[in-house]
Amino acid sequence: MCNPSVHDVAAYLLQYFNHPITTMKLQKLAFFSQGWSLGLLDEPLFQEEFQAWRHGPVCYELYQRHRGQYFISDWRGNPDRLGAYQKRLIDGVLQNYGALSGSDLSELTHKQGTPWSTTRSERGLRDGAWADDVIDKGVMQSYFRQQLLNQNT
Repeated sequence: MCNPSVHDVAAYLLQYFNHPITTMKLQKLAFFSQGWSLGLLDEPLFQEEFQAWRHGPVCYELYQRHRGQYFISDWRGNPDRLGAYQKRLIDGVLQNYGALSGSDLSELTHKQGTPWSTTRSERGLRDGAWADDVIDKGVMQSYFRQQLLNQNT
């Protein structure tokens, strides 16, 4: 099995919706998919990084493709590169987060203690400040693992 890219994950995510979604929603669903993969499976879903931009986590490789667009309905990627367990994980993300708007998802990523807020806080970035600092996958893994523990208590 090939290692999937963020583009393969984006293509799989977009197959779920029968209507266009915002690029913000796509970014955040990809972020939650990566986070839960790190937290549950102890491995990244894809190798591309997320950066702590002012409006939440952004994968630059996704941004390069959707730049200038607000809505998106399809994506050049190959969902067949995802294994069955990876698809089940993404399906779980979609069940839990798929009905939320991009703004709602962004708000979730901005909460105190999230990987995005931790990264920005550690860099001394104020609200609204532009930044492209990488969100460490270890920080993501710790956060999502803790979320799992909190759900089970």
